[in-house]
Amino acid sequence: MRLLLSRVSAIFFAGMIIFSFPARPARADERTAGVIRSSEGATFVARAGTDIPGREGFTLQESDVLRTGHDGRLGVILRDDTRLSLGPDTEIKIEQFVFVPSRSAFGLVLRMARGAAVYVSGKIAVLSPKSARFETPVATLSTRGTTFGVIVRPD
Repeated sequence: MRLLLSRVSAIFFAGMIIFSFPARPARADERTAGVIRSSEGATFVARAGTDIPGREGFTLQESDVLRTGHDGRLGVILRDDTRLSLGPDTEIKIEQFVFVPSRSAFGLVLRMARGAAVYVSGKIAVLSPKSARFETPVATLSTRGTTFGVIVRPD
């Protein structure tokens, strides 16, 4: 239990660090979901069957899978200001990302397979609350302007 609490505390602390960065990547287009703002240890973005090292400034797209190794941590800011902090041994897929306010088109689905993460909702959850979801193997959370931490342990 003590180890679990220290891991959660470290993730929340790391999450607070990434939330101090400016929110949007420069010159983002509709295909851009967000950007990696901080990266530590072994981190990867799986895209089209290829693992790409997760480096600061790397542009994320819908369908990307974010992975961290046993020593990895990632800080991510999506284009709508949603913020994610991923701890070690974590995997999250950006299942859906649609943010086109001029057409009232919104959608965010994040699917977490394992690990620990902190989530702070952005504009999609505010402008279209039913359009933002965070899914785990055992639960789906609808996000409506919220902050939470989650730990998913593999069976």
